[in-house]
Amino acid sequence: MKLSLHSDYALRILMALAATRRQMSVDEIAGQYDISRNHLAKVAQRLQALGYVRAQRGRGGGLTLARDPETVTVGSVVRELENLEGLVECMAAATSRCPVRGSCGLQGALGGALAAFLNHLDGYQLTDLIPQPDRFRALLGVA
Repeated sequence: MKLSLHSDYALRILMALAATRRQMSVDEIAGQYDISRNHLAKVAQRLQALGYVRAQRGRGGGLTLARDPETVTVGSVVRELENLEGLVECMAAATSRCPVRGSCGLQGALGGALAAFLNHLDGYQLTDLIPQPDRFRALLGVA
């Protein structure tokens, strides 16, 4: 399974904010990770809409965590940002055109694997992703 860049960037934003515990601009985060500012801005908007971050516009603005990083699980972030029904075509019940849907075991096998994957990610809080915050900040070049 491969996560989308959207989920990857969302987790990076959340990790940077959790490690620094301060407001950071999209430009600053994009520069630290050497990734597209425009793409990161779209991800930041989505995180704001989902209630993970707060955004302040204008000069001196930026992003801050809207939730305690101890309460944010990686599984919850992935569930909200990924289209998990699209793992295989038959898992999207509303649009599936598979002629053997319901009579094969593929959907059950992949559904179980996906559930196990997400259950595993539920065991990790945002703070678990940055076990050495000082080193993490140093590698990003932030104080």
